[in-house]
Amino acid sequence: MPTSSSSASSTVAPSLASPSLTTWSLPGLALTDVRVPAPLDHTDPSGPHIEVFARVATAPGGEDRPLLVYLQGGPGSEAPRPSAHPANPPWLSRALQDYRVVMLDQRGTGRSTPVGLDTALPEGAIDVVAPPGADHSAPATLREASPSQQADYLSHFRADAIVEDAELVREALGARTWSLLGQSFGGFTALRYLSAHASTLDAAMFTGGLPALGPDLDVVYETTWQGMIRRSEAHYARFPGDRDRMRRLAELAAAGRLVLGDGELVGVERLRRLGHLLGASGGSEKLHYLLENEPDSSVLRHDLAAALPFSGRNPIYAVLHESCWADGVAMDWAAERTMPEAVRADATLLAGEHMHREAISEDPELAPWAQAAGLLAAREWPALYDPEALRAADVPVAAAVYYDDAYVPREFSLATASLLPDATCWVTSEYQHNGLRASGEGVLDHLIGIVQGTRVA
Repeated sequence: MPTSSSSASSTVAPSLASPSLTTWSLPGLALTDVRVPAPLDHTDPSGPHIEVFARVATAPGGEDRPLLVYLQGGPGSEAPRPSAHPANPPWLSRALQDYRVVMLDQRGTGRSTPVGLDTALPEGAIDVVAPPGADHSAPATLREASPSQQADYLSHFRADAIVEDAELVREALGARTWSLLGQSFGGFTALRYLSAHASTLDAAMFTGGLPALGPDLDVVYETTWQGMIRRSEAHYARFPGDRDRMRRLAELAAAGRLVLGDGELVGVERLRRLGHLLGASGGSEKLHYLLENEPDSSVLRHDLAAALPFSGRNPIYAVLHESCWADGVAMDWAAERTMPEAVRADATLLAGEHMHREAISEDPELAPWAQAAGLLAAREWPALYDPEALRAADVPVAAAVYYDDAYVPREFSLATASLLPDATCWVTSEYQHNGLRASGEGVLDHLIGIVQGTRVA
């Protein structure tokens, strides 16, 4: 690894001229913070640049271990902040037995140049005409940009760009190759990595994140809707009183009377997204404990706000959520278009990670992104994956495929895995979509055993 600086890390402008490494420590961990400049548009290296941040965690005595880069789920969420006592994330202690672990803040998140309405943009990223009397020396922001400018800027934050950023981090760390661990959307990114840069990979491990390829993505959403109907009915069979409680909340939402702790109103379709809890281990219990509170209680109002997905904290998660699937197509609000009539007619049938325009327009923090989100939904995206490159990617691959995954259906994951020449799928009903975290060390230990040849699926 290149020599690192000894000074404490600090925020730097996106115009950082060269990679920067800073070392520090926590009890049981040595940490190296890495900052690299990256083109906003990797097809235009001379254009505006952003900054990409990653943190390398190393266990005592593990300085010579190979690198494993963790690709976070989302899109639009930063990497976990590591600790050793207790291990955070829970699988980290197992990973550190064999690897140094690279926690990458994907572009637009965390300490990488973030996406936000008021975040200073790289110089030259957009051409904003300042109003008379404005401070012309102040950097431009997306709040000042038109919806088309916002959409164009956000078009550079998909998996293809994240992979190219990761390659810059790998080079900054002086590594010829490394391995991948991709959770959910991180698996989409890992598959793009195999498609574009298989030669720099030692192995790739997927947890709930082998996506469908090709243009027919409506069928994926149709499948996940049917899965959510089954999950909703199973929840109400387990907690019979919850259906009436959910119906009461939906009636209040329809009447404009369902209020969060800060006074914000919640509509029916945004409320329906509570179903995302049912895609994780323990989620049904969380939903039940939420619903057993009185609708007009402060507890319900605040806990409902915390439980709803697609918040203004991570705007990429809402605005680019469907686009992260797009493999050479426009998504055109696929989840909304494919919603079954049975779901439209019954507000107690819940949604998972099904983006809906109302989920953006109702949230005061997301509403300013609504027009850009519409433009991105209509955008014809370039292909993310090259099937021929995947067939030639001679890299050991191990994938945890959850039998009843709420978000990445099993049948599509297995079809994609069949393209890879050295892929082993471990199909399990023991875990839900959050199995990597919920299992502690279990899921990762199984996958490491597969890629190392010490365990079969």
